[in-house]
Amino acid sequence: MHNHTGFVLYDPLKKETLVSFQGDKYFTPASNTKIFTLYAGLKILGDSVPALRWISRSDSLIFWGTGDPSFLYPNVFQNQKVLNFLQNRPEKLIFSDGNFFENAYGPGWAWDDSREYFQAERSSFPVYGNLISLSKNRGLQPTFFQSNFREDTIKKNALNREQFSNKLSINKNKIASKGINVVPFITSSTLTAQLLADTLNREVVLSSKPMEGQTSLLYSIPADSLYKVMMKASDNFIAEQTLLMCAQKVSDSLNTKIAIDKVIKDFLNDLPDAPVWVDGSGLSRYNQFTPRTITKLWEKIYETIPQQRLFPLLATNGQPGTIKNFLPKHPPIIFGKSGGLANNYCLSGYLVTRKKRLLIFSSMNANVVPPTRNVRSNLEKILTYVYEKY
Repeated sequence: MHNHTGFVLYDPLKKETLVSFQGDKYFTPASNTKIFTLYAGLKILGDSVPALRWISRSDSLIFWGTGDPSFLYPNVFQNQKVLNFLQNRPEKLIFSDGNFFENAYGPGWAWDDSREYFQAERSSFPVYGNLISLSKNRGLQPTFFQSNFREDTIKKNALNREQFSNKLSINKNKIASKGINVVPFITSSTLTAQLLADTLNREVVLSSKPMEGQTSLLYSIPADSLYKVMMKASDNFIAEQTLLMCAQKVSDSLNTKIAIDKVIKDFLNDLPDAPVWVDGSGLSRYNQFTPRTITKLWEKIYETIPQQRLFPLLATNGQPGTIKNFLPKHPPIIFGKSGGLANNYCLSGYLVTRKKRLLIFSSMNANVVPPTRNVRSNLEKILTYVYEKY
């Protein structure tokens, strides 16, 4: 094989590294970056997701987004708390973007993925996951975009978006009887206000007023309901918005770097190798971590929350999620996170051996010549050996 590999196996009980092969070398982590984002959320956000900050003045209710990705996002749990709050307030609604200091895309994201469902744009108050969906049963959602599409029977995909606008084309011949076609929409504060107005069926005025005075904080859903989707399904959008929520919690400003700098300075200053960490999801190739740093981070997470809460949040071999097809005939023995970008594949997490010994591992692979299944197959053999031997 031609790829470069780093592998570390660590015993957290004995504080002992059992195996280290190029454990101090830097690799592109891809979605293993979400492990850092999970840790940031666990250390900063608390048990519930902050939904919006608001203040009532005279006949107006001014509200600012906190980065909460859950509002009307069909991939996560909904309790309608924020929807009911905004629908039922008697004041005039004013949405302000005055606390958002971030670009829609992260550094190093691929421009040609801008219309892919997994690269939804970042924003202060996401609506519908900043995605447009099309299905046989429900049609186009949100219905706000109904006037933006034309029919095109030449396109190979059922739903398509122009690169620099939210104009859509739909090939009805390609709409499957089951499943959903999804594209991200280009966000703006104006569009957010329009979507909110359309959804709430009431006027929403846009403002750029900075956050000031004694604001109140409204919470939406349990944080674990977000983390579970982020880690099991590797949801990039939730990961990016989680760092924005962390930033607003520590600074009142939505900026990814604020959150990253805070976590590294206060919680990760003792890692074996300094992380090169630039986004929440791992879409960026600028991220660079070492296998021994990732195993150390898993140890920190294990010390932060109890196993009975942690393991249900993570991708598990043979279970629905990103490692469903990894060791599918084994009982659940691996709880962690996979990560893949072109020519890179990573898997790390906890391994519970036949003797019920808990170990932490990190496998990072770069310059992988497709198909990556060869790397996964070899890793299955290695982890099976560890499971049997230890």
